[in-house]
Amino acid sequence: MKQISFELPEIDREETKKAVEAAFEKYQFYLLTVPDEKLPKVTATYSLTPPSSTNEFHSSTEDIAIRSIDFERERDRYIEWIRRAVNRLSNKEREIIIKRYLQGEEVFDYEVYNELGFGERKYYRLKARIFYKLAFLLRIEVYKIKGRS
Repeated sequence: MKQISFELPEIDREETKKAVEAAFEKYQFYLLTVPDEKLPKVTATYSLTPPSSTNEFHSSTEDIAIRSIDFERERDRYIEWIRRAVNRLSNKEREIIIKRYLQGEEVFDYEVYNELGFGERKYYRLKARIFYKLAFLLRIEVYKIKGRS
């Protein structure tokens, strides 16, 4: 009788770590204010485009408003996605991630592990495990491709 076997794909640790850090960086970006170029123009613009009632043509102010609303929806959805994943971590894990990545001001690892009373080695082992959890929660884990490392 033959037994069915399969191999689980191997996770690329470094690329997965980069993906999680990139997600936190994007989260920080989305917390910033909307840039000036997204604001509507106040000066009048003249065009030879005839009026249209098909709603296919938008003024620059309308285009900026539409892009701004789309950006806000994307931003809010992304922020909520990150928050939900972080909230599924244990209290200590959540505290590490919030202090290190989600507080707005730049903080270094040694400041976090000193503040929390962890040793350096324990902190980095815990942080690596947290990154794996977050990668799976956010579905951004990166796998090694067979034949390449």
